[in-house]
Formats: sequence, structure tokens, C-alpha cells
Amino acid sequence: MNALDIRGLRLRLPGTARPVLDGVDLAVGPGETVALVGESGSGKSLTSRSALGLLPPGATAEGSVLVDGEDVLTMGPDRLRALRTGRAAMVFQDPRAAINPLRRVGDFLTEGVRFGGRTGAADAERRAVELLDAVGLGKELLHRYPGQLSGGMLQRVMIAAALMGDPVLLLADEPTTALDVTSQAEVIALLGRLRERFGTGLLFVTHDLGLAAAISDRVCVMYAGRIVESGPAGALFERPRHPYTAALLASTPRLDSRNGRLAAIDGQPPDLRQELTGCAFAARCRYATELCREQTPEPQGEHAVACHHPLEGSPLDV
Repeated sequence: MNALDIRGLRLRLPGTARPVLDGVDLAVGPGETVALVGESGSGKSLTSRSALGLLPPGATAEGSVLVDGEDVLTMGPDRLRALRTGRAAMVFQDPRAAINPLRRVGDFLTEGVRFGGRTGAADAERRAVELLDAVGLGKELLHRYPGQLSGGMLQRVMIAAALMGDPVLLLADEPTTALDVTSQAEVIALLGRLRERFGTGLLFVTHDLGLAAAISDRVCVMYAGRIVESGPAGALFERPRHPYTAALLASTPRLDSRNGRLAAIDGQPPDLRQELTGCAFAARCRYATELCREQTPEPQGEHAVACHHPLEGSPLDV
């Protein structure tokens, strides 16, 4: 059974002309890391938050979002609360915005499992000490306040807190954005080790292709609320098949680049206030034909690509 299995997820928000998420299919197996990449506004964070039932006010959802075999979209408040303190957990972008600065770290780590009735105070503290050790921190942090810790230490505390309930699914929503490069590398290595140690499925949301390549088993590329390409990380980065994926890779800064200017993707992502016909990327794609503008492509194959004219070359062939 997959840790996460999203099928045909469509999410609409008030005031939009088209779905924010349009038929998303995505799965994360036990102990597997799947990276979800794409530009800002593509729907990455909404997809990951749907696994916890964290939908925006007024949103309407279709399809299914199964966490450990149970559909989150049909859960009531009590079941959602149990899910968020047990089977699924999230590591957010900015740890300082997610931790109460007036509470000690120990309280932050233990209150979820204690108030959920899953364990007593002594057992919760022992578990917190064990997880602080697993993320490379000492038990003395239990008595400190968030303001006494660095950003990298706080993100480690966030990861420890996410593991307190022994989740089958860990959601990491750009967890290294607020960190310096050294701390980023440490957090990425830590997530990889913890996944192997605890067997937790990991959905890693990022716009950084280098981070996705470093941590993931599979990669899903998202554009305008749809998964446009997915496949094994090695194959996808070596031989991208969707023009959007290839353009993203080509725009990554390189030390060996012969051209002094950074590559960029022309145009802008489609406006949510306008309906779309055909491929959402057609207006920005050099390979687009009339077929692309009229008919929406569907993903096909194990290395699935939703494109009428998939590429066969390297990421620089754009």
C-alpha cells in the first residue's frame, strides 16, 4: 500500500475560471522519496497540503487523496486531527513561522502526541530526546526557546516534531528555502538518512532542481495545476521529454556555461482567471502546433509525459 496515492484530484477556488489543480495523479510508496517540482504558482504546495486536508477556504475538491489507504477528502474533523498527529506530518518552509516563540522546544515536540492521547508525558519526552538525537541535536534543547536556536537547528526541530507520531508519510514543503547553503545540504542529507531509518514515504516539494536530483527516487514536474512529466529521477534529469522540463533544466545556472546570460523561459504562466484550452504550456513552447492549442495531452508511459510532441534529446536541446 502506498503512503500517498492521489488520483484525479481537482481543486477549485472561488473567483477562478479553471481548476487550481486539474486532475493530479501522484503516488509515494513506503520509504520512497518523490520530488514535486515546478514554478511558483504551479500547485505544488496545494497538492502536498491536500494530503493533510489543509485546503483553502471555499475550495471544492474532486477525486481521492489516500494516505495509508484512507481518503483524506472524506474525513471528518476528528479523523483529520488523528491523521495530522499520527500517519502524516509536514515540514514547512519557515520554521520560525511554524513554532510558537513563547513555548519551549520540548513543549512543541510533545504536545501533539500528549494531547492526542497517544502517550503519556514521560514517554513523549523520551521519544522527543530520541528524535532530537536522530536529527543531530542534544536533549538540552528541550528547555530552550525557539529564539535561542539558529534557523538550521529550528528546521531540525521541525523534522523531529514531524516524526513524533511515527508517520507513514512526511511532506516537506520547500524545507530549505529559509536556510543558507551549508544548512540546506545538512537538511537534505538528514532527510535521506531518516527516510532510510524509519521507512517513511517522503514528498519533497521544491523549485530547486538540484535539490530534487540530490534526494529523490522519482520526480513529478508540475505546470499550471497538472503533472506534465514524471519518472525516475536519473532518467528525467538526463533525458527530459517535456519541453517545460527541458526548459527548467536549461535555465539552471551552470559553472561551465559558455553563454554569459542565464537561460529563461519566455512568457508567463497562465492566469487562473482565464480558461485554458489545450496544453497549458503551448503559449510558451517553441514546439507548439495547432493540435497543442486545441487538445489537452494526457500522460503516457512509465516515464510519463503529457505532450503531443515529446522530446528525445538532452536538457540543452530547447
